[in-house]
Amino acid sequence: MTEMDTNISATAVKALAVLDFMGEQHGPITVQEAAQGLSVDRATAYRMLLTLVHAGYVMRDNVTKNYRLSFKVLSLSRNLMSEDERSVKIVACLRKISDLTGETVHYSALERDAAVLVFRAKGSQRVAVDFQIGDRSALHCTSIGKVLLAYQDIRATEAIIAGGLWKVAPRTITDPDELRRELARVRAQGYAYDDLEFAPDMRCVAVPVFESGGNVPGGIAISGPSSRFDHDKLEVLRDIALREAATLSKSLGGIR
Repeated sequence: MTEMDTNISATAVKALAVLDFMGEQHGPITVQEAAQGLSVDRATAYRMLLTLVHAGYVMRDNVTKNYRLSFKVLSLSRNLMSEDERSVKIVACLRKISDLTGETVHYSALERDAAVLVFRAKGSQRVAVDFQIGDRSALHCTSIGKVLLAYQDIRATEAIIAGGLWKVAPRTITDPDELRRELARVRAQGYAYDDLEFAPDMRCVAVPVFESGGNVPGGIAISGPSSRFDHDKLEVLRDIALREAATLSKSLGGIR
């Protein structure tokens, strides 16, 4: 086990873990549920929850004694999600791709060991994969995750491998050498597919968005049900996404 840096506050880490856990739930939680979810004793969970109540990030129902996130959590992302020239360009690109394809289009950014959905443009298709802003997805089993990982330092790949390549769908890549080969292929061709790797009934295509210095902090993905997203359709979507992403990359100061 890696020892924690002595400069890091263990209490703060625990409190943030509570927020992460609560953010993954679909409703209020009890102290016992927090304790079980975080693998801590009930007293520790109770103290962490009360600390967050005191700070204003968690609310406690005086009748049920359950806890839920407060709207103050939204204030943390206010400036992060505010409109600036960069975000306007990204959203305009997503909307153009959506208009051309009729599909819902996502822009996700790399954040440590996950791809986080930051912007989306909803399509006109009645049957679609409905990911939401803020959703996090694993890097080894999604098209956008593989695209983002392919353009990072090799240490990022090895860190993901060290964390475990768990199987979530029929074709999830779980072999380290296979993932390394897949990422090399993604980087060489400039796009990635998810062919039943994240879900047994979903296919996706993703392309990188380059910014200054050739960095790839994010990328564009289009996902859909496998019944409608056959391989021919994926190629059509890929070509449109590649073309529009290239234009976006140029406007953001990035060149592939």
